Amino acid sequence: MPKMRKKADLPSKTCQGCGLPFTWRKKWERDWESVKYCSDRCRSGKGVQKVPRVAP
Repeated sequence: MPKMRKKADLPSKTCQGCGLPFTWRKKWERDWESVKYCSDRCRSGKGVQKVPRVAP
């Protein structure tokens, strides 16, 4: 049985819809390079606005 990987060890990207970071998921295994959005909601652009985050 393969070893489990910690979530912190998985690759991550920033969502182009909401600007928040998201991590790799098994369902994105084949096309991780083309994944741009963290969810269907961000992909459709409904209810989420792109807001620049300001560091405190």
